[in-house]
Amino acid sequence: MIYQQQVLLEQSTYDFYNRIAGSAGLTLQQVLSDALFRLAGELSMEAIGEDGRCEVMENM
Repeated sequence: MIYQQQVLLEQSTYDFYNRIAGSAGLTLQQVLSDALFRLAGELSMEAIGEDGRCEVMENM
């Protein structure tokens, strides 16, 4: 299932990602989706930590 969500961006953020999209020949939506997906992966890896244990769960 795919959900639709509206994202509000400051003008400078919009301009930045819109330039990237134009340079890459992609839509703004695809560039933002890819950026958010990558950020989610990086944050997940950070939460897991170098030793493979989930730091988030240990701090609860």
